[in-house]
Amino acid sequence: MSSPDDFFALLREAQQQLDAGFASLPSAPSVSLGDDAAAILQQVALRMHDNYPYGHPLYAGQMLKPPHPIARAAYALAMSVNPNNHALDGGRASSAMELEAVAELARMFGLPQYLGHLSSAGTFANLEALWVSGQIHPGRGIAASDQAHYTHSRISGVLELPFTEIASDDTGRMDLAALEGALKIGNIGTVVATLGTTAVGAVDPLPGIFELQKKYGFRIHADAAYGGYFTLANNLGEEARAAFDLVPMVDSIVIDPHKHGLQPYGCGAILFRDPSVGRFYKHGSPYTYFSSKDLHLGEISLECSRAGASAVALWATQRLLPYTRAGEFARNISTGREAALDFYRRISAEGRLIAPCVTPQLDIVFYAVRSSEGTPEASSALAKRVFDAAAERNLHLALATLPVRFFPANTFSRHADMHVTCLRSVMMKPDHLAWMNEIWQRLEGALTECTR
Repeated sequence: MSSPDDFFALLREAQQQLDAGFASLPSAPSVSLGDDAAAILQQVALRMHDNYPYGHPLYAGQMLKPPHPIARAAYALAMSVNPNNHALDGGRASSAMELEAVAELARMFGLPQYLGHLSSAGTFANLEALWVSGQIHPGRGIAASDQAHYTHSRISGVLELPFTEIASDDTGRMDLAALEGALKIGNIGTVVATLGTTAVGAVDPLPGIFELQKKYGFRIHADAAYGGYFTLANNLGEEARAAFDLVPMVDSIVIDPHKHGLQPYGCGAILFRDPSVGRFYKHGSPYTYFSSKDLHLGEISLECSRAGASAVALWATQRLLPYTRAGEFARNISTGREAALDFYRRISAEGRLIAPCVTPQLDIVFYAVRSSEGTPEASSALAKRVFDAAAERNLHLALATLPVRFFPANTFSRHADMHVTCLRSVMMKPDHLAWMNEIWQRLEGALTECTR
């Protein structure tokens, strides 16, 4: 799809093919767009100008990756039917496509057997994982790193399960000594290992967590909502690679195809290694399950109505870009980390910036701005100025407040509770590596303006 004209031409042809499948039905009234439709859509287009250019390579702020054109087209096509994947009656074809799409995710992770489904996003997928943990270990708590997504503490509150925050080390990964100290108390039923924290892209030390599991006996849930697709990357560091290689052994794993999977929002997924956990979902409904004896996705999900179009879009994208380690999809994942490593090297050589203690584990880079005062407060204020100056040059970054211990020991005073506001860049688009010189030139211009 090389142009918008090609995109809409292919979508029109596919829509005609879909409509032909219902040609035998008698004519039914169609809903008119209305006389004001054109003007309203023009207003929508104008209102949507009030966004950052999320799909452009000069947007390197938050983790926003544009959906692939095939996903956009398949989603739009499916929406003419508007299937609901809660039950086969509401989404026959899209439910079958969901099962196939989830099987591809399981195959990518090397799961020989599994139970899983798509969800509206990683938050709900994590909720299901921890809910099942609560069913298996009633009353026992959840533990996650202080760099894990805040949703885990919230979910634990919803489930009325105790939550324990585990300190991270200077690399942003879960500290194993701190974890063991918490495990000795004896009330932790599940440890959440984050494979790609949303702040800095850190990968928790899964091999060490498994060693502790042998001693203390707990479930392991991998929150790979952001980093899951890096299992396909060919350029991970040794520690990250070791963690992803153990994913087939975790009890449950979450991944968000609407991040690196090139999907529209919202599309998450939950996979359980033990299919028998489906027993916890068992229920009956007298009005949704009546036309098939086959397994309904609604019988293994806490969510009810879910957009079948999400499954169709993911299925189509997987057919175009299979999850093979030598394929285009995997190469693009690896390119993101290569861009992050390139960016990190440039930061390390730029005297006005402060690189963190360790190289990026995935494709997220964070960095502080060096101030003449040398304090976290001055550095934070300067970072905010650089953020604004970069945006004026159409380079869009992000700000993140992180512990000063993530930076070399001689950078700031290292009080345990001291934080600094940093700049943060997510190099997740396939074009980021090719655009690195342009990105760097604009960042240097912003630095020069703010530090002269």
